[in-house]
Amino acid sequence: MKKKRNLLFWGIALIAIISGLYLLLREPSQETVYSTVPVERGNIIQTVSATGTLQAVNTVEVGTQVSGTIEEIFVDYNSPVKKGQVIAKIDSTLFHTEVKKAEADLASARASVEEAQAELVEAAKNANRQKTLYASDFVAESEVDAALTTLSTAQARLASSKASVLQAEAALEKARTNLGYTTIVSPVDGVVIAKDVSAGQTVAASLQTPTLFTIAEDLSLMQVEADVDEADIGYVKEGAHVSFYVDAYPEETFTGKVRQVRLQPVKTENVVTYTVVIDVSNPQLLLKPGMTANVSIQAATALSVLKVPSMALRFVPESDTAKWNQADALNNTRGAAVWVLSGQDGKTPQRIPVRTGISDGSFTEVEGELEEGTRVIVSSSSPGSTSRSNRRPGPF
Repeated sequence: MKKKRNLLFWGIALIAIISGLYLLLREPSQETVYSTVPVERGNIIQTVSATGTLQAVNTVEVGTQVSGTIEEIFVDYNSPVKKGQVIAKIDSTLFHTEVKKAEADLASARASVEEAQAELVEAAKNANRQKTLYASDFVAESEVDAALTTLSTAQARLASSKASVLQAEAALEKARTNLGYTTIVSPVDGVVIAKDVSAGQTVAASLQTPTLFTIAEDLSLMQVEADVDEADIGYVKEGAHVSFYVDAYPEETFTGKVRQVRLQPVKTENVVTYTVVIDVSNPQLLLKPGMTANVSIQAATALSVLKVPSMALRFVPESDTAKWNQADALNNTRGAAVWVLSGQDGKTPQRIPVRTGISDGSFTEVEGELEEGTRVIVSSSSPGSTSRSNRRPGPF
């Protein structure tokens, strides 16, 4: 009986020892785990992001200077056209009538000139005759004066008739010009992107020139007009390289160059932007007017520099967070820094001040007591918590 009790005691003790060892082995380590990445040497390209609209470099609105009914239309949407090509006609019946009337008026004016010239010749002969008779005392001096007055009147009438000819010629030229305006031609080589009239429609040009067609000139060369925020416009320079994509081709990257940074601000709902014009090559005609472009403009480039992940500049060990918040949060006296593991055990975070350069969002250029390959801390995880990067106050 005693032997059974001893066996039971030792069995319970053994179970307790095994359970204690199991719980001891299961207890998580209290040691903080740090995630590190090496300092790299490479290139950093700082970009400015914006959105814009694709447009033809030159868009021409074709209208009419005369009123009338559209008789024929020879082009449609997307029709390629050449400079001088006839694209529409306006009913020219009334304009032909105006030309005929102007021609008749001109003929009448020229006939009046011939009549005035004949009268002038007759008046000159009569004046000479009266002078001769007066010299022989056959007529009174008043007869001579009357003849000279008639001569002057004939000269004035001839001058007036000649002026009427010029006026009639101008009226004829105007009538012929208006007749020519009934034929609508393309002023440039390009593509019709808008057609605002149909055959049979009446257009009135009395108050303003109505737009009949819109022609985009040479769609193989286009431009993006991007709206850049006022906070970023200082980084954008003429000649800067640009890359962008459009929703129609999300896998395709297009490129261009900044041609112009316009000085006129655009204010929309208290947001100020500036228009940046970007030249784009479109040899395959994939890009179309009106497409929205998501633009990245190269603002600065740093080649073969030391760079660290930007999150490494935001990291602060938990043990240092309180000190940062208390002593430096308001003044930001510490400046930029990264943390590395040091100490005898190689597990103690050590702060290394650095000077930062440009950033592309993911990586930042750094200078200081760092070497390529040095591993910097980007995040830490404590027992019972997930990995994190302790963000400190400041510019990063």
